[in-house]
Amino acid sequence: MRGKIEVETLLKVVLVLAVIWLALEVLEVFVETLQFILAPLPKLIGLALIVLIILYLLDRI
Repeated sequence: MRGKIEVETLLKVVLVLAVIWLALEVLEVFVETLQFILAPLPKLIGLALIVLIILYLLDRI
């Protein structure tokens, strides 16, 4: 019963698993970079909102 899988088939399975693993690593780096870039965004939006409210109250806009 053992040894029914050919070496080429086993190597293809290992290759596919390695490609999937590398793709997940690249995706992880991309997501971490995107998270780092977008982290201060809510604070900047809040600051812009405060500035707009102050300008509105001072009749500047």
